[in-house]
Amino acid sequence: MIQVTDIHKRFGSLEVLKGVSLHVDKGEIVAIVGKSGAGKTTLLQVMGTLLRPDSGTVTLDGTEVNRLNDKSLAQFRNRHIGFIFQQHQLLPEFTAQENVMMPALIGGLSQAEASHRAEELLARFHLTDRLQHKPNQLSGGEQQRVAAARALMMAPSVILADEPTGSLDQANKQDMHNLLLDMRRSFGQTIVIVTHDKDLAAIADRTLTMQDGLLLNDHA
Repeated sequence: MIQVTDIHKRFGSLEVLKGVSLHVDKGEIVAIVGKSGAGKTTLLQVMGTLLRPDSGTVTLDGTEVNRLNDKSLAQFRNRHIGFIFQQHQLLPEFTAQENVMMPALIGGLSQAEASHRAEELLARFHLTDRLQHKPNQLSGGEQQRVAAARALMMAPSVILADEPTGSLDQANKQDMHNLLLDMRRSFGQTIVIVTHDKDLAAIADRTLTMQDGLLLNDHA
């Protein structure tokens, strides 16, 4: 599902990724761990097409994304990749339902279609009574569930999660662990997680350690 080959990425004089290669099979959950500054988030952003690498290739679901122009890349990202971030990144002026609808509206679905699917997803995450609440009216755990529903809106093949439990308390961390496992079980997503949370990394099929811009050996 994901093939990354010899990725290099530099910011000015700082080389952040120094020839990273990895593969992730369809339906697999992979955790990437390592100290801050090791390059984990940069790698996730390159995999998610948010950053273009300086060299190397990224292939997602059979498409070599480096070859796509900016417009095609944005369309591919919208339809094939869902993101879950540490700080939720929900739009404060919109309701939970409207936030979840956003990828579908960008992708060209009708208002009615988007609204119906958002309602179904939020119900699945036990948020039916929060549809019309804005982010500041939701708890941290509820906001992260809204973000997960948004990530699933276009039924993407890949979910990329950057420290998804980083801002949650212990109870909500466990809920997020269960949620990610349920997403894979129910929707068949391939999931890559960048995390410092050892308990979250433990639910993955494989854990990769990143150090100084390189991936070390896999360990189960």
